[in-house]
Amino acid sequence: MSGGKAIVEVMVAEGVESVFCVPGESYLGVLDALYDTNVRVISARHEGGASFMAEGYAKMSGKVGVCMATRGVGSANLSIGIHTAYQDSTPMVVLIGQVERPFKSREAFQEVDLAGYYSHIAKWAVEIDDANRIPEIMHRAFAVAQSGRPGPVVVGLPHDMLEDVVDIQVRKPYSISVPGVDAALVKQSLELLASAERPVLIAGGGVTLSGSTSELVQFAEKFNIPVVTAFRRFDAFPNQHPNYIGWLGFGPCKATLDAIKEADVILALGTRFSQVSTQDYELLREDTKLIHVDISSNEIGKVYAPEVAIVSDAKAFLVEALKHEGAVVPESRVERIAKARDHYETFATARPYYNEEYTDMEGVIHDLIPRVPENTVITSDAGNFFGWVCRFYPFKKEKSYIGPTSGAMGYGLPGAIGAKIASPDSTVIAFAGDGGFMMTMQELETAARYNVPVITIVVNNNMYGTIRAHQEKHFPGRVVATELSNPDYAALARLFGCHGETVKSNAEFVPALQRAIDSGKPALIEVQTDPNILSVSQVVR
Repeated sequence: MSGGKAIVEVMVAEGVESVFCVPGESYLGVLDALYDTNVRVISARHEGGASFMAEGYAKMSGKVGVCMATRGVGSANLSIGIHTAYQDSTPMVVLIGQVERPFKSREAFQEVDLAGYYSHIAKWAVEIDDANRIPEIMHRAFAVAQSGRPGPVVVGLPHDMLEDVVDIQVRKPYSISVPGVDAALVKQSLELLASAERPVLIAGGGVTLSGSTSELVQFAEKFNIPVVTAFRRFDAFPNQHPNYIGWLGFGPCKATLDAIKEADVILALGTRFSQVSTQDYELLREDTKLIHVDISSNEIGKVYAPEVAIVSDAKAFLVEALKHEGAVVPESRVERIAKARDHYETFATARPYYNEEYTDMEGVIHDLIPRVPENTVITSDAGNFFGWVCRFYPFKKEKSYIGPTSGAMGYGLPGAIGAKIASPDSTVIAFAGDGGFMMTMQELETAARYNVPVITIVVNNNMYGTIRAHQEKHFPGRVVATELSNPDYAALARLFGCHGETVKSNAEFVPALQRAIDSGKPALIEVQTDPNILSVSQVVR
């Protein structure tokens, strides 16, 4: 078979059902081989959109996301999604066309050293120079993407290699095992937690990746411990649960931070202690005893030195821990959890605040919550607009939030498309600011072409709001580069074949939302907000 055919045969063997791409001449051999399969090929309007779709698809499906692009220029556009997958620990295999082997190192047309270019934002970056090695390298790529701390693997495919004809056998996928857990260390951890007066559990991406939220709920209840979710891992623990006391990130509840700073023991479960989660690496006190459980030994001790270090899959740790009896804890500990929960509920409960001149975002979230189905998935861009969503929207179950911990703008819409393709029966709603949305809004056409009915809520204040907020804080009154002028987004959506509406006051939002849901099309709701309100923390009720 040809090299291109061999690449696709491995993809089929690995169970790939959807791939996301912008077509390119340097990997036509792969595209042609896909013609004879049942793999769904989603052709996006920009490689950045394709990579976000693959990343959102992977998060939602629990499978490896696959995206493809041509050499050099196309691959550079993919890099934002690759970086997102790297920081978010999302399994992806990225196939990139490459110049012909005899032309390499001559600065050939669109040539980039792919392995060198991606080495710092991928788990592994490799080029296949010999078509006979396709099964070996491709199967390994899927294995590396999924094993340990998951992440993206980049595979370069020289154009002429894809046309070579070779006699090879495609292998079966590897069986990926997860690290077992040391029962003695689990027991030591539970003893440490039982003796604690002020313990806190921080749940990270390792919980969502291992699908262990139900075990975590049992653990929190059995051992009477409050739970905080790491940055943009809201759905690792049901937000309505009485043991949930908040999330880490930008603008968290003060009582949540106080609980962690006052903690005598912290159990960090599947989190890498990112800069945002740790409030610039200043979250834990020196005398706080840390139990750090992570699937990757590289993450342990990287930020905080642990009292107990356990290299383990999050679910494996929880399953082993649940074999033990729960300890009797002092009443003061129960009272601390209830008090922290009360503070969080006050902080996180949206009120029906409405505005006639502009649309009040707290009122929008208040009205949104009871009107969306239980299977709703929220995706988002980065930006200050998201402060209202993360503060007031309750994430009640696993895979109800898909978003970039990398802080990538432009993620919301393409991430929603990927999530909806992975879970067609879910209602998928993307939130985006006007700045970020414009970066990938062309993917409305992709959604319309493939009939992927996602709903996008564009929060429009005619500026790069996050940067303006920083600008006003550090250089007040000196506005540079943050003002924007915007088109009629609703009209543009309709031109793309989507449903589009503009909301100028809160009274208009609920009817517009219902019409968007009922349309059965990709839909956009432009919500016009007060440009003087740059963040949720500005609002004093």
